[in-house]
This record gives sequence, C-alpha cells and structure tokens, in this order.
Amino acid sequence: MEVRYFKEPSRFLNRDMEFKVYGQGGQPCIAFPCECGRFYDFENNGMVQAVAPLLEEGRLLLITVDSIDRESWNGEGPARPRIEMQERWHNYICEEIIPRALQLSAWNGRVLTAGCSLGALHAVNLYLRRPDLVRGAIGLSGIYSAAYFFDGYMDDLVYRNSPMDYMANMPADHSYIPLLRDQGKLILCAGQGAFENDALASTQELTHILRNLGVNVWKDIWGTDVVHDWPWWCKQLPYFLRNLLDTGN
Repeated sequence: MEVRYFKEPSRFLNRDMEFKVYGQGGQPCIAFPCECGRFYDFENNGMVQAVAPLLEEGRLLLITVDSIDRESWNGEGPARPRIEMQERWHNYICEEIIPRALQLSAWNGRVLTAGCSLGALHAVNLYLRRPDLVRGAIGLSGIYSAAYFFDGYMDDLVYRNSPMDYMANMPADHSYIPLLRDQGKLILCAGQGAFENDALASTQELTHILRNLGVNVWKDIWGTDVVHDWPWWCKQLPYFLRNLLDTGN
C-alpha cells in the first residue's frame, strides 16, 4: 500500500497542517480522529490496517487529517473565539483538503467522510452541511449536539456546527434535502457497552430528526459488549465502508 505524508500551509488556519494519504486511487474518504486527535491516530490504532484490503484493491483512498479540537471544542476561554476557530477549520477541510483529496485520487465526484467519537461529529457535520461536496458519511460513537461541548452556549456558529439543532429546524423544501435523501448515505453506529451511553442517545436522536425529514440514514446499534474504543471501531469502519463503496458515486 502506498503511504504519503504531507505538511502544507493553510490559508484559513494560517499555519502548516499535516495529513497522510493511504492508497493509490479510488474513492477518497477523509477520516477524522477522536477528540483532540492527530492525523496519525488512525494508523497507530489499527484503522488503516483494518481497511487495507480496500486500499490495496484501489477502491479507496484514505486521507487522515489533524484536528484542532484543543483550540475549539475542547479549548479553554470564551466560547466565541473557540467556535470561530472551528469554523476556520471547517473551511480548511472544505476548501483545501477536499480539493486536495480529489486531486490526489483523480476522483470525479464527491468524497466520503468518516470519524469516531468527536471525529464522528466532524464527519457527520461536514456531510450534512455540505452534501454538495460529500456523498456519504460514517459516524462511529458520535455525539451530534454542540451543547455537549459548549455548556449550552449558542450563537450562529455553534448552531451551524450542531447537527441536531440545524437539522431539527431545516425546512423540508431546503435545496440540500434531495441530495441527502436521494444522492447520499449516512451511517450512524453506536454500541451499548462502556462509555457509549451518550453516543447511543445522540445517535438515536439524530436518526429520529433525519428520518422525519426523509433523509437517508442507516442506524446500526451494536451489542452490550461494544465499548467506546478503537478495537471496535476497527471492526466497524471496514464493514460500513464496503457498503458505501458499493453504492456508487
């Protein structure tokens, strides 16, 4: 499997940002690490090895990116500067990483996103906000309300990054609804074991909101032995990725 490391300047974040690319081509999937994680966490925790057959078959190009959670979701200080940093990071992903992923993969279409824990929020938020750029997402053990991270603080940018809030208020005739309903696929998964209670409740609630809008979502709840940790995510990711890769562009 081909592995490439990049360190490139971001105009949105005004710093160099690191990421790794696994595979030679195929459908690009942008992968987000856990809370405060780094771009190498997927590799170090077995996730890259778990999807190695898809990479080696040329069906998948995996791009693992850095978070800035310590400055945004998990930062200290006033909420507004932290959520402004999150929004700059969101723009970095949309305007810099996604075009780069398409260039590196020579893919003519939209990308996939995937993430676990807080990375699941990033993956799902990106898909729901920008289905014009993302055709499918996998959220593993995610919490999809910004209230969990901002202690109830709400403004325009927090709202924009809180899927359970903005999707609950999305008009049924919004232009993105057909993209989400007919041309995309969202997979939400949670276990019922240790440290999964909040993720399980959030997964259930977001699924209910989306289904009321007619949005295409596959909710998959795993057993009481499934805990909030990498070994289970290593089982889940290839299982769900195969499904997304088998459902077109």
